[in-house]
Amino acid sequence: MPLSEPTFLILLALWNKPMHGYGIIKTIFDFTEEQYELAPGTLYGVLKNLEKQKLIEVVGTDLDNRKKKMYAITQSGKDALIEEQRRYEKLLGYTHNVKKQND
Repeated sequence: MPLSEPTFLILLALWNKPMHGYGIIKTIFDFTEEQYELAPGTLYGVLKNLEKQKLIEVVGTDLDNRKKKMYAITQSGKDALIEEQRRYEKLLGYTHNVKKQND
């Protein structure tokens, strides 16, 4: 099943280390070169769904603020992200093939 853009970006942000919500928003904003700013309402809705799907898990709370949940990507989440990357690469390949036919 294809991942939505916010889902893809959230899983990607969590690839290397667990983070709390604001950290995820900031990381996405930074690695997209300030092109994608995820709204908190969108973020927490997606996090809830990802947790239900077992693509992420809560691994504790932020040491500085015990109210902030720390989220980590699961192996299933990594597998889903890799599969989605392959799907994107395949789609890009189709684009290349069509352009080549028209040249």
